[in-house]
Amino acid sequence: MNHRKLIDLSKKAGCNISHGQNSSYFLGWQEYERNPYHPINNPSGIIQMGLAENQLSFDLLEEWLSKHPETTIFSKADGSASFFRDLALFQDYHGLPAFKHALAEFMSDLRGNRVIFEPSKLVLTAGATSANEILVFCLADPGDAFLVPTPYYPGFDRDLKWRTGAEIVPIQCSSTDYFRLTRTALERAYSCATKRKLRVKGVLLTNPSNPLGTTMSWTELNSLADFIDARRIHLICDEIYSGTNFDFPASFISIREIVAERSHLSSQVHIVCSLSKDLGLPGFRVGAIYSDNELVISAATKMSSFGLVSSQTQHLLAAMLGDKEFTAKYIVENKRRLRERRSRLVAGLESAGIGCLEGNAGLFCWVDMRHLLENPSFEGETKLWKKMLFQVGLNISPGSSCHCNEPGWFRVCFANMTDHATLDLAMQRLREFINAIDHRAPGGGRNRRSGPVPLARWLLRFSSSESVRRAEQHLR
Repeated sequence: MNHRKLIDLSKKAGCNISHGQNSSYFLGWQEYERNPYHPINNPSGIIQMGLAENQLSFDLLEEWLSKHPETTIFSKADGSASFFRDLALFQDYHGLPAFKHALAEFMSDLRGNRVIFEPSKLVLTAGATSANEILVFCLADPGDAFLVPTPYYPGFDRDLKWRTGAEIVPIQCSSTDYFRLTRTALERAYSCATKRKLRVKGVLLTNPSNPLGTTMSWTELNSLADFIDARRIHLICDEIYSGTNFDFPASFISIREIVAERSHLSSQVHIVCSLSKDLGLPGFRVGAIYSDNELVISAATKMSSFGLVSSQTQHLLAAMLGDKEFTAKYIVENKRRLRERRSRLVAGLESAGIGCLEGNAGLFCWVDMRHLLENPSFEGETKLWKKMLFQVGLNISPGSSCHCNEPGWFRVCFANMTDHATLDLAMQRLREFINAIDHRAPGGGRNRRSGPVPLARWLLRFSSSESVRRAEQHLR
């Protein structure tokens, strides 16, 4: 046996700081991977509803690829020559010009061409994860802080903090404010950071929201712009779900539209985009940073050399995104399918007596299960989550993993299932679980579990223009 002492590693490699693996968000994934549902091979397995992945429009992508085989076999359309050598050798680290041009136009198309993106201000990265981390590296030093509205994507605790040394200070948003971002909540979070002697370098926002599945209003975005202007800090706006806004007319407002009216803020606002959600290609690892700040673009370009997008991927996507007829069809049809799938989930939840926040974007619903908690606490939420995972066989994400400060909310994803049958089975399992609870209640009734609390009534109506107007008046 070799008893030699191991040579020391770096402090980073040897530290015991969590990389997020102990979050229920990631633990649910691990349990799913041990026991994944399959209609034939494992019909009692766990159904994955904790993965924000868009598989609803793969057939559109596959159809396009079948008509354009030259994009994957390295031959020109007329068969005259091969461009394998061109792609296999070193390329400009700034990215292929054709792809950056196509991506910039696609970003404009997703936003109704109300704003224009310049290819020269794009930095390509290996996905949005890399883009967000690079921006934190560019804007903050170890120990500095970013304010992030809750509930937020659980992966931010891993993506933004582990290597950069930055801190996250939650901006606590609540159901009493429709989970919308208010100036009061911003100031409260800023004050909390200063009391902890943290230097606040910016706000990080996801719009459309993950996990809420909602878009931010003009009122909220302008209030946020006033805040970063007054505090002289940066704003990172993660807009990776911009193409999933499925209401008509589209209500998604890019932060770039706000900046267009406040040019003095252009150097403080930075956008993250990706093709993982809008185009359903997370495995391609394509993300980007967009900024008007030349220093940020310069620094981000240098850092992006550690996580490049392959030339082959760029070549394929330059052709796909450059096909305007295809992208126009894809954007409309993908949104239609998202809206249809979400409606199916909401109907299934309602049949089980469960409400959710009315959404207009994203690949998930923010579901209200507070009435199912045995006690109104995070311990009660965890107990319900475990029942959902191990008894019902559904992997959903508890609100506490998203730093929601109200127990009983859950993120439920609906676009990662390729067919309606799997979703319908998930809703059947949920109804059977609720019915079992009813029968165990004293007297055979629901007792305190008599359905969603009254708040759910306005939650289910919230997408109407009148409700949005009232909410904005409340925020003024």
